[in-house]
Amino acid sequence: MRDAVIVEAVRTPVGRGSPTGALHETHPVDLLARTLQELVQRADLDPELIDDVVGGCVSQVGEQSLNITRNAVLAAGLPQTVPGMTVDRQCGSSQQAAHIAAQGVISGAYDIVVACGVESMSRVPKNSGHARHADPYGSRHASRYSEGLVGHGISAELIAARWKVSRAEQDAYALVSHRRAAAAWEAGEFDREVIWTGMPDEAVRPDTSAEALASLQPAYYEPELEERFPEIRWHITAGNSSSVGDGAAALLIMGEDVAERLGLRPRARFHSFAVAGDDPLLMLTAIIPATERVLDRGGLTLADIDLFEVNEAFAAVVLAWQRETGVDFDQLNVRGGAIALGHPLGGSGARVMTTLLHNLEDRGARYGLQTMSESGGVANATIIERL
Repeated sequence: MRDAVIVEAVRTPVGRGSPTGALHETHPVDLLARTLQELVQRADLDPELIDDVVGGCVSQVGEQSLNITRNAVLAAGLPQTVPGMTVDRQCGSSQQAAHIAAQGVISGAYDIVVACGVESMSRVPKNSGHARHADPYGSRHASRYSEGLVGHGISAELIAARWKVSRAEQDAYALVSHRRAAAAWEAGEFDREVIWTGMPDEAVRPDTSAEALASLQPAYYEPELEERFPEIRWHITAGNSSSVGDGAAALLIMGEDVAERLGLRPRARFHSFAVAGDDPLLMLTAIIPATERVLDRGGLTLADIDLFEVNEAFAAVVLAWQRETGVDFDQLNVRGGAIALGHPLGGSGARVMTTLLHNLEDRGARYGLQTMSESGGVANATIIERL
């Protein structure tokens, strides 16, 4: 069975997900198209050889509808013979795209494939699809969860309460995320992965402080939920949550034998994959069983992993995962995460993997583990091995 390897990986900087953001004027199709163009150019690859492009996108409505991945392939000027499909595993959509791409290579269904993702949250706001439907779940789903599920922020509050993660701990973690991201930008550590460096990730706040974070009010307070969830302490704020963003990322994946034939350098191989489901009320905890599962499938332990990327949807989620695993903070999100860098939903999985690859290379490390929480109580986990 042949290995699937990453030959190239690039991303845009993440723009602030608002009408004043630097990428707001860029149509999401064009945003992904520019990323695909850069990926192919950096690899000096004949695009006729690409078997498929698999892209992640969460809000597939409006400008992001009608199979945005295929539209971006055409907008990028790639041959019309190159197909494309768009997948939705919520926040993990482009990590799932990488799973599909790599597993296709391993199975022999693909030789060369691009995994990518995009989200323009300033142009297509979160939950735009739900806004079109009064009853998005249906009666059977409602009968199973008769008390009703809750939004991401309330789930994060429930996680903070269950794992006893204090407001101070969450704010302290957020501060570290900003400081790490700012230091990485200052040191030029993102330069190789970003397709243009005139603009940093807009949400990074190098001048934020513990006092500023502590002054923020709870972002998800709902007094009508206090009786149902008396354990909630309302600790989740805009400061210790991921920021919405506009961005895209892409990875060029192929068989190791194909890379050798084309004279391309394999930079990492896909070692193991896992997906897991968990309680949809807590929603964001499946990263814990997904981490255990991907290690088991890979025949590895936590001690074998050099670097971890756990998507920073909320500080409470990452801290709950860390409580369960005991991973050293010096190995976790070492260049900051979505709290500082931004979280362009469908683009985040590929963005995180791009950053993880470059982190492994810059540190001469071997194994990296990436996991992302997703709506509905699901999570992806992936281990890559630097070559």
